[in-house]
Amino acid sequence: MTTHVAFQTATYHPVLERFDYFVAVFYALSAFLLARGGYRPGYYRRRLARLAPAYLVCVAVVLATLPELAHISWYQALAQVFMVQIYAPDGLVAGLTQMWSLCVEVAFYLALPLYLRLSTPLRTLTLAISIPLSLLWPWLVADVSVVNMQIWPPSYVLWFAVGLILAELERLGVGYRGPRWPFALLSLPVAWFAGIAGPAGLVHPTPAEFNARVILGALFAALIVSPFVLCPRGDGVLASGPMRSLGKWSYSIFLWHVWVLAFAFPVLGVPVFSGRFALVLAFTVVVSVAVSYVSYEVVEVPGARLIRGHVRFRLNFTTPKLRQV
Repeated sequence: MTTHVAFQTATYHPVLERFDYFVAVFYALSAFLLARGGYRPGYYRRRLARLAPAYLVCVAVVLATLPELAHISWYQALAQVFMVQIYAPDGLVAGLTQMWSLCVEVAFYLALPLYLRLSTPLRTLTLAISIPLSLLWPWLVADVSVVNMQIWPPSYVLWFAVGLILAELERLGVGYRGPRWPFALLSLPVAWFAGIAGPAGLVHPTPAEFNARVILGALFAALIVSPFVLCPRGDGVLASGPMRSLGKWSYSIFLWHVWVLAFAFPVLGVPVFSGRFALVLAFTVVVSVAVSYVSYEVVEVPGARLIRGHVRFRLNFTTPKLRQV
């Protein structure tokens, strides 16, 4: 959210521009949480129940309300619905541009059970092979211009690998008992260096710049996530009631904040790319949290319950017949 507001308000700052490294934190944390317990039955059903309801409602509302999307093509709309926008030409549209990262995440969700079913040595070998190949990927697609293949899932293996490696360390009983703040303090220079090392704004990076961005993002994610994984304590600011609530609503905040940001400028009377970063950020945060609370209570929770209940109904429906046979 900070990075998107900084860009839309033309607030050119190397650290704010690299706050998008919290996507790497998201990937690493997601990989850790899903990998730590191993594969469990019903995995795909739970992922579908978690993601689909709020996502589809968000897409429908954004497509119906943003003036910029009044003449969107049918294939662009379908790309949003089926979450394949990063694979389609002109697939990323206003109000939904952040969904590129969710497309990558879904690809990881699909592949994770295959990884988890491997033995520990084979998982280690898989990471040892896939990480160098992922760094090679931007070089292989450098001359392809129809779609931005740099942001396809192979490019971000290293970000997910941070979480997978931390899950392996947890299994081995590796821990840390020191303070957490030095890790967070070290993460800021990493973000600053990444901001001045790579191209600013939306300038398309070279393969070397993209590799540097991914490697620095992995380091940033490791510095943020590692102390909480290796030193789990139920204390501190993140364990407070308000932060736990924001955690519950965080998926909806991710979904809705770009749509909210689009309306921030006309509501506040501020032209796009004309500054007023603090004002626009405050509006976007407050309204996004409010909308996300409603989304969580009205869409996410009932929608997930509906999907899980439907799947159980089908299983229960077929079980008596199997017993009779």
